[in-house]
Amino acid sequence: MSLKGKIEISGLTDVGSVRDHNEDAISSDENLGLAVLADGMGGHRGGEMASAITVSTIIDTLKKKLKKITPGETDEETGYSLESVAVHDAVALANENVFNASNENSQYKGMGTTVVVVLFYDNRFTVAHVGDSRLYRLRDGVLEQITRDHSLMQELIDRGFYTPEQARQSLNKNLVTRAIGIESGVQIDVQEDVAQVDDIYLLCSDGVTDMIEDDLIQETIMKCGDDLEKAASELIREANEHGGKDNISALLARPIKPFPVKNSLFSRFFDLFS
Repeated sequence: MSLKGKIEISGLTDVGSVRDHNEDAISSDENLGLAVLADGMGGHRGGEMASAITVSTIIDTLKKKLKKITPGETDEETGYSLESVAVHDAVALANENVFNASNENSQYKGMGTTVVVVLFYDNRFTVAHVGDSRLYRLRDGVLEQITRDHSLMQELIDRGFYTPEQARQSLNKNLVTRAIGIESGVQIDVQEDVAQVDDIYLLCSDGVTDMIEDDLIQETIMKCGDDLEKAASELIREANEHGGKDNISALLARPIKPFPVKNSLFSRFFDLFS
């Protein structure tokens, strides 16, 4: 099922004001309703390689996998949709590919990347993520962080050692506890939720969230929401104006028409209560 004309996606990536090369990577496919963002790490341009491998692996894998599944069906073993299982498996394959490339080339030893993936289908979406790249949703004027950072700082916040405000000033805020490609396997967080027409979803690297507060992110998206490319450009401009200390990437998606899979149980439930 093509989502062309039902989901619009637009994004930009920028080197920032301090770095000399960009280790972020973004990609999307409106036909699939798919958006992917990765923020690489590792010396000698290893981060660039890790994020590029991750994004291309996920896009290419899902193009193949989604053709072979029956939309709207559930995986009996996990209870997730078949689409969610496909996203999880694509991220797991990306981890394997980055890990193998790191071990095969000493120049890229130890490289890794964060990743956040969103797939829209059947009036809902799946998000999978590893690391501290985030997904936000703007719905009815309220911005909500959907993902939860896999970072040392988030663990310290959870344990009460820091408030979120104190954490923003910490020198340790960018230490991630999970990343793609560091080990042969990785734990991937997967969530499913209902998508509504005119929701705006923001995938972003920490080059955005380290530089600007959530209230400014919300204000910027609301001001520019009719033009997703302009919204991405404004978020990058704001991040650079507030220091631009890292690479900056913003990828936005918005459902513009309903996209149910006909005759699926979920769609009948959604139609009944919407």
